[in-house]
Amino acid sequence: MKIRSASEKDFDRMIALLQQVLEIHAAIRPDIFVSGTTKYTKEDLAEILADPNRPIYVAADEDDNLIGYAFCVLKETPADANNMVHYKQLYIDDLCVDESARGQHVGEALFEHVKAQAAAMGCYEVTLCVWDGNDGAERFYEKMGMKTKERVMEIIL
Repeated sequence: MKIRSASEKDFDRMIALLQQVLEIHAAIRPDIFVSGTTKYTKEDLAEILADPNRPIYVAADEDDNLIGYAFCVLKETPADANNMVHYKQLYIDDLCVDESARGQHVGEALFEHVKAQAAAMGCYEVTLCVWDGNDGAERFYEKMGMKTKERVMEIIL
C-alpha cells in the first residue's frame, strides 16, 4: 500500500467510497443524511483538488487501486481573533477505508500520513468531527490518540 495525493483518475473510486460513508451516516441520522447521495460530486472533487488548502490523500494498493482517502482542510485562527492564540490546524473533513480493506491498517496509515503532513505544514493540531453513534469511528480515532476537544449539542424541534 502507498499513500499519495489524490488525482482526477481517483474520482470514480472516491465517489464510491463517499457513498459508503454516506450510508453509515444515513443509518445513524436518517433525519439529516439522504441515503443514495454523496457529500461531493466529481465537479466538487475537481474544485477541491485545485485548492492547495484542501489536500486529499489516498491509500492505494499495489495495483494503484484506491482503498481509502482522507479529505483535509487547512484552517487558521482568524487574524482578528484577539482572544485566541494564532495557530494552524489540519482538519480531517472525511476519512474512509473501503469496506473490503478494513482491518488492514489502511486507516492508520492514512491518519499517520495526515499527521506528518500537518507537522510539515507547521500545524499545531489535527482535528475532525465524528457523528454520535458512529462508535467504530470513535474507537478508531481514540486508538490513534485523539481526545474530545469540544462537543456540539442539539435539541430537535
